[in-house]
Amino acid sequence: MALYDEHLREKVNKLPNNPGVYQYFDASGTIIYIGKAKNLKNRVLSYLNKSNQSNKTRILVEKIADFRYIVVNSEQDALLLENNLIKKYKPRYNILLKDDKTYPWICIKKEPFPRVFMTRRYVHDGSEYFGPYTSGKFAHFLMHLIKSLFKLRSCQLALNRKAVYDHKFRVCLEYHIGNCLAPCVGKIQEEEYDEFIVQVRNILKGNLSQVMEVMSRKMKLYAENLQFEEANGMKEALEAVRNYQSKSTIVRTSINDTDVFSCIENEKYAYVNYLRIVHGAVIQVHTVELEKKIEEEKEALLSFAILEIRQLVNSQSKEIIVPFYPDVQLEGVQYVIPQKGDKKQLLELSERNANYFRIDRERQRTLKKEDSTLNILKTIKIELKLPTLPHRMECFDNSNIQGTNPVASCVVFIDGKPAKREYRKFHVKTVVGADDFASMEEIIFRRYGRVLDEGLELPDLIVIDGGKGQLHSAVNSLKKLGLYGKVPILGLAKQMEEIYFPEDKDPYLLAKNSIALKTLMHIRDEAHRFGITFHRRLREKSLIKSVLSEIKGVGETTETALLQAFKTVENMKTKSVEELSAVVGRKRAEIVYAYLQSL
Repeated sequence: MALYDEHLREKVNKLPNNPGVYQYFDASGTIIYIGKAKNLKNRVLSYLNKSNQSNKTRILVEKIADFRYIVVNSEQDALLLENNLIKKYKPRYNILLKDDKTYPWICIKKEPFPRVFMTRRYVHDGSEYFGPYTSGKFAHFLMHLIKSLFKLRSCQLALNRKAVYDHKFRVCLEYHIGNCLAPCVGKIQEEEYDEFIVQVRNILKGNLSQVMEVMSRKMKLYAENLQFEEANGMKEALEAVRNYQSKSTIVRTSINDTDVFSCIENEKYAYVNYLRIVHGAVIQVHTVELEKKIEEEKEALLSFAILEIRQLVNSQSKEIIVPFYPDVQLEGVQYVIPQKGDKKQLLELSERNANYFRIDRERQRTLKKEDSTLNILKTIKIELKLPTLPHRMECFDNSNIQGTNPVASCVVFIDGKPAKREYRKFHVKTVVGADDFASMEEIIFRRYGRVLDEGLELPDLIVIDGGKGQLHSAVNSLKKLGLYGKVPILGLAKQMEEIYFPEDKDPYLLAKNSIALKTLMHIRDEAHRFGITFHRRLREKSLIKSVLSEIKGVGETTETALLQAFKTVENMKTKSVEELSAVVGRKRAEIVYAYLQSL
């Protein structure tokens, strides 16, 4: 481990006991991890001394070649600095925030006679943004409510007082059909228009009581002035707001200006849900997915997400409901872990949202994976002109170096991935010497004869490692079994990666970047690897037995015991008499030891 280098250990021992942020660098000088600490020295030392690290954390520690640190005044400052540095450098082993950047916002544009519209782009131009809304349906509902209550403009005209007073604009269709109050021609003053914007802002913030109070006063004023049509319109709008409030209020309205966070996790991901509560109503919902690159404590994950989300939605709430205490206490904020009542109900609602989000993301990943696999199989089917999708592919390879220990291997790929439990190894029984063609014919006959006898699943494609000769031998066996023409078969020759089909005289060539060719090569190489490994083990066993069998006084039982204990002759040579004695007894150990040392 790089961190155990003496100069780094000395550097760690000189670290202060203050809060701060540390940065780990690899040998190339790249930042690979950024972390915060209440106590810098203790935190960095923990990476050296912790013995039960996860594999991911151990890999990180092994790559640390240097580190730097920044001392700050408080834990909150450390959290803020860590968050900003992670965003800036995006280190490989830090938490990866996987958020959907296309969530909708509702924007109040910074301009005269502001427009209010839904957008998926957050532009830092001084405009006000409310959201993000994880439910597009909910965002559309809010926009419909706002448009039905206030006749705001939707055009992109560059309105200003001088242009309006100079009559540079003309009313459009939106005014004539009653959707706009035509500020472009001065039919509504800017001050009155801004009053509507205040009410829009209150709706988006969840301050519905203030909105209803203003609307009620206007309704009475219209009635007093005998403007009955306007009064009735305001009454209908007031009812719409009351209906919205009744549907959105889930707890007592005394719970006001409160944030709720919940966190659920598995080995690879954490899911943090956020609810914004105003007057007992949930006015905002947001969930993020955190991908854990190394082992992370749940308290640190929650702190990271709380800071990230509160910055995103610009929350200033002084009370935060949580399932457990985060590892950093934010200044001016009170954490509450409810045990019962309305606040417990809100926490449970947040946890359900986090769980629904988790289920949805896992479903999306599964579908994406399935879609990718299906597309690959479809491409292979088209490129190789197969009758069906090759869900199950089996590939065969022979191994017989210098004619010894002839064996064969069969590897199985299901939906483009190795199904290692279904791999099979074969000892060639009827062929003497290095005859690849005859060996292939024997193995194919044995394999599919058994498949037929036991009613097992036939493959959608058989791949033979070899050219015309090996393919012809395999086809002979399929004909004997009555399978020829029922299961597609082809040969893949190594030298030029040529594909041979049974009825074709010339090879079939695919582009080097062909998905079908790459898949066939992968299957062929796996069959070769599996076969060579099996063959090598047999040769080693044969070699050991042949060497041991030459030792007088050593029988088959002793040979087997030595073989099981030490695997190879070279390994036996390195053992002392005492080590050999523990396996075969002192007398035989001395005989074996003396013989091996003479080789």
